[in-house]
Amino acid sequence: MKILNLYACLGGNRYKWNEVKEDIEVTAVELDTECAKLYQERFPDDKVILGDAHKYLLEHYQEYDFIWSSPPCPSHSRSRYWGFGLNGKNPVYPDIKLYEEIIFLQYHCKTKYVIENVIPYYEPMFNPKKRGRHLYWTNFNLPNELSKRKDKGLIQEGKLGSLSKYHEYDFTKYKGKQRTLKIARNLVDYEAGRTIFETMLGIVRKEDIKQTELF
Repeated sequence: MKILNLYACLGGNRYKWNEVKEDIEVTAVELDTECAKLYQERFPDDKVILGDAHKYLLEHYQEYDFIWSSPPCPSHSRSRYWGFGLNGKNPVYPDIKLYEEIIFLQYHCKTKYVIENVIPYYEPMFNPKKRGRHLYWTNFNLPNELSKRKDKGLIQEGKLGSLSKYHEYDFTKYKGKQRTLKIARNLVDYEAGRTIFETMLGIVRKEDIKQTELF
């Protein structure tokens, strides 16, 4: 199975995929040089491409059996909207690449896909599925609960050590230009990534099945 992992960052979504299915070939696309290097260290068998994920999707979408895309979220986030005027922040246009990808995959992609992003400060378009703190646009159904793990306020608390433990990754390894805490806060919960991957494959966990007994 060939998988395309766009805006791969440090691979939070991808972390548990091999526990679900061993024979996968993952191509990860990431623009941040440091993230790409650390991703490759974390997943040495994946093919990592340093480049523009948006452009790569357009040119290569037909080559894959499953596509995951997590476009940059800052211009959509409620925290940025609430922070206008603070710390020198000015209003910015929402990055419409998110919706370009949604429309493109909806009308042209013949394989399974998921696009993940934050809950925005405006009313989102194209009927996403809301799960926890995130929105998902997919061409397959998702369970109502993607993860039983609770962050217990870790995102709001913003302590790097606690987030490293939660994500099972040492974020102090990152030496790039982005704020390390931002990367840690935005990383996809690996249990949600696993559940979505299982669902795409048609796998249903036993504990998720509600059985009716007849007497």
